[in-house]
Amino acid sequence: MTVVKFYNDINDELLKFAVIIAKTDGKYVFCKHRERNTLEIPGGHREQGETIADTAKRELYEETGAVDFEITPICVYSVTAQNNFNGKETFGMLYFADIHKFEEELHSEIEKIIITSQLPNDWTYPEIQPELMKEANKRGFI
Repeated sequence: MTVVKFYNDINDELLKFAVIIAKTDGKYVFCKHRERNTLEIPGGHREQGETIADTAKRELYEETGAVDFEITPICVYSVTAQNNFNGKETFGMLYFADIHKFEEELHSEIEKIIITSQLPNDWTYPEIQPELMKEANKRGFI
């Protein structure tokens, strides 16, 4: 079983991930990884020496090609799952981004981006990503 929780704040060094709910022209921006048939919210792991805000900006660029955007932190989230990090609670920062301009070509493992007004039926992380969307909505971001 996967448990997703939300916090307003946490010790920065515990933040290992940044996930960015992104929109452009009022529509959601989702990613399709080259090796999957599902859609996901842009995001990824924090690199050594990187601030969590820099992680969010880098991941948004790498996974969507966003070059002009406004990004805002929403909240801290955590995931606890038996098959993930030995069942330990892991933490990430959830962001919202409004993308104004994209680069012409993607340069990462992402095959393509999907811009849509609908939420996906086939999530890459179905026990986590819909919960992140609900929380962002609850907090007035989407």
